[in-house]
Order: sequence, then C-alpha cells, then structure tokens
Amino acid sequence: MPPQKTARRAGALYLMMTPFAIFSMMYVPSLLMESSDAGTLASNIIVSENLIRASIISWIICQMIFIFLLAALYDLLKPVNKNTALLMLALALSGVPIACLNELNRYAALSLLSDNDYLKMVNIKNLHAQAMLFFKLHAAGLNIAQIFWGLWLFPFGYLVFKSGFLPKLLGILLMIGCFGYLIDSVSFFLFPNFSISISPITGIGELLLPLWLLIKGVNVKQWRKRALQSANHHDDLLNT
Repeated sequence: MPPQKTARRAGALYLMMTPFAIFSMMYVPSLLMESSDAGTLASNIIVSENLIRASIISWIICQMIFIFLLAALYDLLKPVNKNTALLMLALALSGVPIACLNELNRYAALSLLSDNDYLKMVNIKNLHAQAMLFFKLHAAGLNIAQIFWGLWLFPFGYLVFKSGFLPKLLGILLMIGCFGYLIDSVSFFLFPNFSISISPITGIGELLLPLWLLIKGVNVKQWRKRALQSANHHDDLLNT
C-alpha cells in the first residue's frame, strides 16, 4: 500500500479507538462514582449493569482496533529501523492480552451482584466487599497494562524522530508520553494515596500524531528514500 494511504489508515484507526476508550474507561466509571463505601459502589454497579457490560465490549473492540493500528504503524515505520519497529510492536502487543483479560474483574463483580443463587448464600456486606475488591483489581490491571502503553511509545517516538518523513517534535512528544504512563503506573503501586495523574498531560503526542497522519500524511519522497536505503542495507547483509 502507498505510504500516504498507510499513514492515513493509521491516523484513522488511532482516532477510531478514542470514542471506545472514552466510553469504557472514562464515561462509565464516572457514573459509578467509586468510593470507599462498598455498599454505595455495589448500588451504582447494579444500576449501571447494562452500561458496564457495554463498556466491557467497547474496551475489547478498542484493543482489536489497536492491533490493526500497530500493523499499519509497523508498515509505515519499518523503513526507518526494522528492529526498533519490531520492538515497538512487541511492547505494544504485550499490553493487549493484559487489558482484555483484566475485564474479567469487572465481569466478576457484575456476576456476584446479579447471581440470585449466590446472593442467597453470602452475607450481603461480604458480597459488596468482594465486588469492590474486583473493581480495585481492575484498576490495578489497567495500571499493569499501562506500563506497556508507556514503553511502546519510546521506540515509536524514536522512529518518528529519526524518520525524516514525520515532524521530529511529534517523536519527542511521544517519547515524553512514555514517561508519563510509567510514572502514573509506578505511583499507583508505590503511592496508592497519590491521586494525581500526569499521563493526560504528557500524552499530547498521541493526540497530535493521528491528526497529522490523517490530515498531512507523510513526506512521500523522504519515505521512499528511507525505504530504498533499508532495501539496500538488507541486500548488503545478504551479500555478506
């Protein structure tokens, strides 16, 4: 596929993920109004049951789109450095199964609160506490996945910076975004009472890059030059 089409496909897929992620990870959790009171959280979960189920599906769809996005980005950036592009791909894909399997925690909480037979056997306060535990485990799972959401941005940003067919500034912003995710994840586990998140601020590169890819695309001349250099390097390796 021509590089300009690949770039625009990547930009479109990147932006396509946004509404699914916002619905699943921001809108629905805001309705739950999670608190330290297990009974209040359980009541909110029961009231929002259908929305939570929809958000689970939405999040899985988001991860599926992400896989196709990675394929497009790999095709676009492998002429810069194939090994670094493979590293980017491996780190990003590592977070997908974690993010998907983590949804079992939300599903478990829903199952506890909607299973009539189980409700009859277990003390209601214990049930609410178990549901709250599953939601806390879900938050922890997201922070584990977030480690890989951060790590992949560094080789990604490096490839953009070195490419010559995309703005260097976008590459720098992506690499900064890597540290934002990592700091938030480490803070979650080491400082549980520290509630400030910096990744929304440092993640501006992930907003600007897809817009650039969709609207401006890439410098085709420079991309072809990179692709030719990569092909010649590969031939040299084969000859030696």
